[in-house]
Amino acid sequence: MTSARIARQGPHGFSLDVEFSLEPGITALYGPAGAGKTLLLEALAGFTRPDSGRILLQDVLLFDAAARVCALPHRRAIGWVSHADSLFPHMTVRQNFAFAAHGRPRVERARRVAEALEKFQLSPVASSLPAAIAPPEKLRAAVARALLAEPKLLLLDERRWQEPLVRQVRESFGGPVLLVTGDLDLCCAAASRLLVLSAGRIVADAAPRDVLDRPETIEAARALGIPNIFECAISALDPGRHTSRLDLAEFSIAGPYIPGHFRGDRVSIAIRPEELRVHDGASAPPASVEARLVRVLPGLHRVRLEFSGGIFADLPPEEYEAKKDAQSWRIEFPPDKVRALRPAA
Repeated sequence: MTSARIARQGPHGFSLDVEFSLEPGITALYGPAGAGKTLLLEALAGFTRPDSGRILLQDVLLFDAAARVCALPHRRAIGWVSHADSLFPHMTVRQNFAFAAHGRPRVERARRVAEALEKFQLSPVASSLPAAIAPPEKLRAAVARALLAEPKLLLLDERRWQEPLVRQVRESFGGPVLLVTGDLDLCCAAASRLLVLSAGRIVADAAPRDVLDRPETIEAARALGIPNIFECAISALDPGRHTSRLDLAEFSIAGPYIPGHFRGDRVSIAIRPEELRVHDGASAPPASVEARLVRVLPGLHRVRLEFSGGIFADLPPEEYEAKKDAQSWRIEFPPDKVRALRPAA
């Protein structure tokens, strides 16, 4: 069992207060800047001492504030690839690897270093200093060196992680991995679990697709970057048809049935911008709502449209090109995509 329950008071009133456990496999840690992701990794690795709590790694006690136990970083058997370059700059790649495997007999050490160089496609740069190799090679070398030390837990701080490398880590290491990333596509492709951190608290913990498709709280929706969060009043509930009618400030929409609520209750709802349907006003379905286009924000893979009422919709570039000259706009909220949220804690 690998688990942590820690609290740490930071500067400017920030506090980290989390409790979670880790199983073998990739757990992604996602959250906005300043959420406490690196501080959490530092506490696990032993570079920052929590104010309270307990850390267990495979049932070995690493930290216990009440018992005044705090293992030193080099005694924790935790590998950490930090957000900055972590290779020794005065050593070649091969020497970095040999240092990580220094506890092994000489022949075995040489074999393990050679295997790591081949597995991570670093043989051509084995005699190079870190400053002389490309960033992707440098990152692969940092990961390989961390694994050569045979950690019981691997921490991967935010870097330009690519899916093939993360998958290689998963195939090469049988223990738990905590991966910090801002790439939600990578979370879905490579991680079996997603922790969402916001303001020092874990606000979501589930399979990545479940977290993204069904955020449960206002905090989680905000941390995931969902801009469409609205407060509304329930004007009708039909449990037989599994539907509701929701009155927002400027319009009304159909929504799903919301258990545990009554007509007149106020709730918050969220819908991802790519799940909204944008129509030319002349050909819109009756259930859509009229909106005024405020701003167009082009992106690499989508065009974000901001409408009156604080509505944001994402369109593929080709769909926007076909509709950009519309004289009026209407937005459709698919009822099955509208999510009712619990209040922030």
